[in-house]
Amino acid sequence: MIVRKSPDELEAMEEGGRITSACLKMLSENVRVGITTRELDRLAEEFIQDHDGKPEFKGYQGFPASICASPNTMIVHGIPGTYRLRDGDIISLDVGVRYRGFVTDAATTVAVGEVPEDTVDLLDVTRKCLSEAAEQVRAGNRLGDIGHAIQSVAEAQGYGVIRDLVSHGVGRSMHEDPQIPNFGRPGTGPFLLAGMVFAIEPMITLGGYEIEMSSWDGWSIFTADGSLSAHYEHTVAVTENGPRILTNGA
Repeated sequence: MIVRKSPDELEAMEEGGRITSACLKMLSENVRVGITTRELDRLAEEFIQDHDGKPEFKGYQGFPASICASPNTMIVHGIPGTYRLRDGDIISLDVGVRYRGFVTDAATTVAVGEVPEDTVDLLDVTRKCLSEAAEQVRAGNRLGDIGHAIQSVAEAQGYGVIRDLVSHGVGRSMHEDPQIPNFGRPGTGPFLLAGMVFAIEPMITLGGYEIEMSSWDGWSIFTADGSLSAHYEHTVAVTENGPRILTNGA
Protein backbone atom coordinates (compact mmCIF):
# COMPACT_ATOMS: atom_id res chain seq x y z
CA MET A 1 0.00 0.00 0.00
CA ILE A 2 1.30 3.45 -0.92
CA VAL A 3 0.97 5.68 2.16
CA ARG A 4 -0.14 9.23 1.40
CA LYS A 5 1.07 12.08 3.61
CA SER A 6 -1.01 14.95 4.93
CA PRO A 7 -0.03 18.60 4.31
CA ASP A 8 1.34 18.82 7.87
CA GLU A 9 3.38 15.67 7.34
CA LEU A 10 4.78 17.04 4.11
CA GLU A 11 5.82 20.19 5.95
CA ALA A 12 7.68 18.07 8.51
CA MET A 13 9.35 16.12 5.71
CA GLU A 14 10.40 19.32 3.97
CA GLU A 15 11.98 20.58 7.20
CA GLY A 16 13.92 17.33 7.42
CA GLY A 17 14.72 17.58 3.74
CA ARG A 18 16.44 20.90 4.31
CA ILE A 19 18.76 19.20 6.80
CA THR A 20 19.43 16.37 4.35
CA SER A 21 20.22 18.68 1.44
CA ALA A 22 22.36 20.96 3.62
CA CYS A 23 24.32 17.95 4.82
CA LEU A 24 24.97 16.85 1.23
CA LYS A 25 26.08 20.37 0.34
CA MET A 26 28.48 20.41 3.29
CA LEU A 27 29.89 17.01 2.33
CA SER A 28 30.35 18.07 -1.29
CA GLU A 29 32.31 21.12 -0.14
CA ASN A 30 34.59 18.87 1.93
CA VAL A 31 35.35 16.39 -0.86
CA ARG A 32 39.05 16.79 -1.67
CA VAL A 33 42.07 14.73 -2.50
CA GLY A 34 43.31 12.90 0.60
CA ILE A 35 40.20 12.96 2.76
CA THR A 36 38.93 9.55 3.85
CA THR A 37 35.37 8.41 3.49
CA ARG A 38 35.35 7.83 7.27
CA GLU A 39 36.12 11.51 7.82
CA LEU A 40 33.19 12.44 5.57
CA ASP A 41 30.97 10.13 7.59
CA ARG A 42 32.04 11.81 10.84
CA LEU A 43 31.30 15.24 9.40
CA ALA A 44 27.84 14.10 8.31
CA GLU A 45 26.93 12.52 11.63
CA GLU A 46 27.95 15.62 13.55
CA PHE A 47 26.09 17.89 11.13
CA ILE A 48 22.85 15.90 11.29
CA GLN A 49 22.90 15.66 15.08
CA ASP A 50 23.73 19.37 15.43
CA HIS A 51 20.54 20.06 13.44
CA ASP A 52 18.39 17.87 15.71
CA GLY A 53 18.14 15.05 13.20
CA LYS A 54 19.08 11.39 13.40
CA PRO A 55 21.31 9.67 10.83
CA GLU A 56 18.78 7.16 9.52
CA PHE A 57 21.30 4.85 7.87
CA LYS A 58 23.29 4.17 11.05
CA GLY A 59 22.12 0.83 12.41
CA TYR A 60 19.60 0.30 9.61
CA GLN A 61 19.58 -3.47 9.10
CA GLY A 62 23.05 -3.44 10.66
CA PHE A 63 24.62 -0.75 8.47
CA PRO A 64 27.51 0.68 10.53
CA ALA A 65 27.74 4.29 9.30
CA SER A 66 25.76 7.51 8.91
CA ILE A 67 26.22 7.86 5.13
CA CYS A 68 26.92 5.66 2.16
CA ALA A 69 30.14 6.66 0.40
CA SER A 70 30.65 4.83 -2.90
CA PRO A 71 33.66 5.68 -5.09
CA ASN A 72 34.09 5.05 -8.81
CA THR A 73 32.77 1.61 -9.82
CA MET A 74 30.88 1.18 -6.55
CA ILE A 75 27.24 2.00 -7.24
CA VAL A 76 25.75 2.29 -3.74
CA HIS A 77 25.97 1.20 -0.08
CA GLY A 78 29.66 1.90 0.37
CA ILE A 79 30.69 1.69 4.03
CA PRO A 80 32.90 4.67 4.95
CA GLY A 81 36.38 3.66 5.99
CA THR A 82 40.05 4.21 5.27
CA TYR A 83 39.74 4.90 1.54
CA ARG A 84 41.40 8.22 0.69
CA LEU A 85 39.97 10.12 -2.24
CA ARG A 86 42.32 10.54 -5.17
CA ASP A 87 42.49 13.03 -8.01
CA GLY A 88 40.21 11.79 -10.79
CA ASP A 89 37.87 9.82 -8.51
CA ILE A 90 34.14 10.29 -8.31
CA ILE A 91 32.35 9.66 -5.03
CA SER A 92 28.62 9.03 -4.59
CA LEU A 93 27.35 10.30 -1.24
CA ASP A 94 23.96 9.15 0.06
CA VAL A 95 22.35 10.68 3.17
CA GLY A 96 19.20 9.77 5.06
CA VAL A 97 17.86 11.90 7.93
CA ARG A 98 15.06 11.19 10.36
CA TYR A 99 13.43 14.37 11.63
CA ARG A 100 10.11 14.77 13.44
CA GLY A 101 9.39 11.10 12.79
CA PHE A 102 9.94 11.19 9.01
CA VAL A 103 12.81 10.21 6.74
CA THR A 104 14.17 12.13 3.78
CA ASP A 105 16.77 10.59 1.51
CA ALA A 106 19.06 12.25 -1.05
CA ALA A 107 22.31 11.59 -2.88
CA THR A 108 24.84 13.28 -5.09
CA THR A 109 27.99 12.30 -6.96
CA VAL A 110 31.03 14.56 -6.71
CA ALA A 111 34.13 14.72 -8.89
CA VAL A 112 37.45 14.77 -7.02
CA GLY A 113 39.90 17.14 -8.71
CA GLU A 114 40.19 16.82 -12.47
CA VAL A 115 38.14 14.09 -14.14
CA PRO A 116 37.89 13.06 -17.82
CA GLU A 117 35.22 14.54 -20.07
CA ASP A 118 33.31 11.25 -20.27
CA THR A 119 33.04 11.26 -16.47
CA VAL A 120 31.72 14.83 -16.47
CA ASP A 121 29.16 13.78 -19.07
CA LEU A 122 28.09 10.81 -16.92
CA LEU A 123 27.38 13.09 -13.98
CA ASP A 124 25.49 15.56 -16.18
CA VAL A 125 23.31 12.85 -17.71
CA THR A 126 22.54 11.27 -14.34
CA ARG A 127 21.46 14.64 -12.95
CA LYS A 128 19.24 15.08 -16.00
CA CYS A 129 17.74 11.63 -15.39
CA LEU A 130 16.78 12.72 -11.88
CA SER A 131 15.37 16.03 -13.08
CA GLU A 132 13.26 14.42 -15.79
CA ALA A 133 12.02 11.70 -13.43
CA ALA A 134 11.07 14.24 -10.76
CA GLU A 135 9.00 16.10 -13.36
CA GLN A 136 6.86 12.97 -13.71
CA VAL A 137 5.95 12.98 -10.00
CA ARG A 138 2.61 14.69 -10.47
CA ALA A 139 -1.00 13.77 -9.82
CA GLY A 140 -2.59 11.81 -12.66
CA ASN A 141 0.63 10.33 -13.97
CA ARG A 142 1.45 6.64 -13.60
CA LEU A 143 4.28 5.02 -11.67
CA GLY A 144 5.85 3.68 -14.87
CA ASP A 145 6.30 7.23 -16.16
CA ILE A 146 9.05 7.81 -13.58
CA GLY A 147 11.26 4.91 -14.60
CA HIS A 148 10.58 5.51 -18.27
CA ALA A 149 11.89 9.08 -17.95
CA ILE A 150 15.15 7.84 -16.43
CA GLN A 151 15.61 5.09 -19.00
CA SER A 152 14.81 7.37 -21.93
CA VAL A 153 17.36 10.01 -20.98
CA ALA A 154 20.16 7.59 -20.13
CA GLU A 155 19.82 5.09 -22.94
CA ALA A 156 19.43 7.80 -25.59
CA GLN A 157 22.97 8.84 -24.66
CA GLY A 158 24.31 5.27 -24.57
CA TYR A 159 24.50 4.85 -20.79
CA GLY A 160 23.53 1.86 -18.67
CA VAL A 161 20.59 2.02 -16.25
CA ILE A 162 20.98 -0.15 -13.14
CA ARG A 163 17.96 -2.46 -13.07
CA ASP A 164 18.37 -4.50 -9.89
CA LEU A 165 18.25 -1.46 -7.59
CA VAL A 166 15.19 0.76 -7.37
CA SER A 167 13.71 4.06 -6.33
CA HIS A 168 11.12 3.71 -3.56
CA GLY A 169 8.49 5.22 -1.34
CA VAL A 170 9.67 7.02 1.79
CA GLY A 171 8.07 8.52 4.88
CA ARG A 172 7.85 7.16 8.40
CA SER A 173 10.10 4.35 7.15
CA MET A 174 13.08 4.73 4.87
CA HIS A 175 11.77 2.13 2.47
CA GLU A 176 8.02 2.16 1.88
CA ASP A 177 5.88 0.93 -0.99
CA PRO A 178 6.15 1.15 -3.88
CA GLN A 179 9.39 -0.06 -5.38
CA ILE A 180 10.02 1.99 -8.52
CA PRO A 181 12.29 0.50 -11.20
CA ASN A 182 14.51 3.06 -12.90
CA PHE A 183 13.27 1.83 -16.26
CA GLY A 184 9.88 0.87 -17.65
CA ARG A 185 6.94 1.65 -19.89
CA PRO A 186 5.02 4.92 -19.67
CA GLY A 187 1.35 4.80 -18.77
CA THR A 188 1.70 1.67 -16.63
CA GLY A 189 1.39 1.04 -12.92
CA PRO A 190 -0.67 2.79 -10.24
CA PHE A 191 -1.86 6.34 -10.69
CA LEU A 192 0.04 8.96 -8.69
CA LEU A 193 -2.06 10.77 -6.09
CA ALA A 194 -1.38 13.87 -4.01
CA GLY A 195 0.47 13.03 -0.79
CA MET A 196 2.55 10.19 -2.19
CA VAL A 197 6.28 10.65 -1.55
CA PHE A 198 9.10 8.90 -3.39
CA ALA A 199 12.87 8.74 -3.14
CA ILE A 200 13.82 8.94 -6.81
CA GLU A 201 17.38 7.69 -7.36
CA PRO A 202 18.73 6.96 -10.82
CA MET A 203 21.98 4.95 -10.85
CA ILE A 204 23.63 5.29 -14.25
CA THR A 205 26.83 3.73 -15.61
CA LEU A 206 29.32 4.20 -18.41
CA GLY A 207 28.83 0.53 -19.24
CA GLY A 208 26.19 -2.11 -18.65
CA TYR A 209 23.54 -2.56 -15.98
CA GLU A 210 24.68 -5.79 -14.33
CA ILE A 211 25.75 -5.54 -10.68
CA GLU A 212 28.06 -7.43 -8.37
CA MET A 213 27.71 -7.64 -4.58
CA SER A 214 30.80 -7.20 -2.43
CA SER A 215 32.21 -10.48 -1.16
CA TRP A 216 33.79 -8.89 1.93
CA ASP A 217 31.28 -6.56 3.58
CA GLY A 218 27.85 -7.71 2.36
CA TRP A 219 26.81 -4.15 1.54
CA SER A 220 28.83 -2.56 -1.25
CA ILE A 221 27.44 -3.04 -4.76
CA PHE A 222 29.63 -2.58 -7.85
CA THR A 223 29.17 -2.51 -11.60
CA ALA A 224 29.89 -6.02 -12.84
CA ASP A 225 31.87 -4.73 -15.83
CA GLY A 226 34.01 -2.30 -13.83
CA SER A 227 32.50 0.82 -15.39
CA LEU A 228 32.02 4.07 -13.50
CA SER A 229 28.66 4.70 -11.87
CA ALA A 230 26.89 7.88 -10.77
CA HIS A 231 23.99 8.22 -8.31
CA TYR A 232 21.72 11.20 -7.68
CA GLU A 233 18.59 11.24 -5.51
CA HIS A 234 15.83 13.51 -4.26
CA THR A 235 12.81 12.96 -2.05
CA VAL A 236 9.84 14.16 -4.12
CA ALA A 237 6.17 14.56 -3.17
CA VAL A 238 3.14 14.42 -5.44
CA THR A 239 0.94 17.49 -5.02
CA GLU A 240 -2.05 18.90 -6.86
CA ASN A 241 0.27 21.67 -8.07
CA GLY A 242 3.01 19.43 -9.44
CA PRO A 243 6.17 17.84 -8.03
CA ARG A 244 7.47 19.14 -4.70
CA ILE A 245 11.13 18.34 -4.16
CA LEU A 246 11.58 18.06 -0.41
CA THR A 247 15.39 17.84 -0.48
CA ASN A 248 16.04 20.75 -2.82
CA GLY A 249 17.39 23.50 -0.59
CA ALA A 250 19.47 24.20 2.49
